[in-house]
Amino acid sequence: MTVSLMWRAAVAGSFAALLLMGGCSSTPKNESPNASAQRLYKEAKDDAESGSFERAIKSMERVEGLAAGTVLAQQAQLDVAYYQWRSGERESALTSLDRFIKLNPSSAAFDYALYLRGIVNFNDNLGFAANLAGQDLAERDQRASRDSFQSFKRLVDLYPSSKYTPDAKLRMDYIVNSLANYEVHVARYYLRRGAYVAAANRAQQMVSEYPQTPATEEALAIMVDSYTKLELGTLRESAERVLRKNFPRSRFIAGNTDPAAKPWWRFW
Repeated sequence: MTVSLMWRAAVAGSFAALLLMGGCSSTPKNESPNASAQRLYKEAKDDAESGSFERAIKSMERVEGLAAGTVLAQQAQLDVAYYQWRSGERESALTSLDRFIKLNPSSAAFDYALYLRGIVNFNDNLGFAANLAGQDLAERDQRASRDSFQSFKRLVDLYPSSKYTPDAKLRMDYIVNSLANYEVHVARYYLRRGAYVAAANRAQQMVSEYPQTPATEEALAIMVDSYTKLELGTLRESAERVLRKNFPRSRFIAGNTDPAAKPWWRFW
């Protein structure tokens, strides 16, 4: 055998070996799309558990394609949304969830999709809790809180027996209190700057929208103080009457005539 023929034989042997190795590492030719999707789904879950969300998302998207029209594909869509949220891609997560909600209205996991959508928005804007960290509520956009509330409300209305409903109700109560505190915060802001008409209007709006929340006490007190400054006696007396009736032991009645001095919910 000449050197040339020996070289060609060696190259052919190496190439055959590479093909054999490639065949061993690839998906078996006789593996069905469903079996391939199941295997890939498990791999994606393992990646997610190890914190490799980006890799898990890509794998789940492939699962969705392989298992199109099946329950596994629906689960993969929801997993993609969850992993997007966990990796900080909030907008992508909401887009994925909105797509799922639109395309799968009869899915057995529809209640979870609504719950997850509420959670994504809930964690994006914790409302009142953010102020505990030093952030001014007046600088926060409350849209996420409102969107979160709507998702939870839809869940509660459509699936009262869902395992996610009890937690959704608790979060709805929290959001309502958060939004009420936000309105009072803005009203207090106006009061401190002498914008008494704006302060009274914002406090009135809060009382109308969230009458059963603890923040109603301060909202009424702000109305009393604003109407006093504006010399609107009839409105002042009306607001004070409501304050005394609903909060007879209110510290605002007990002598603190400046509701802007210290919020009722601040303990330091």
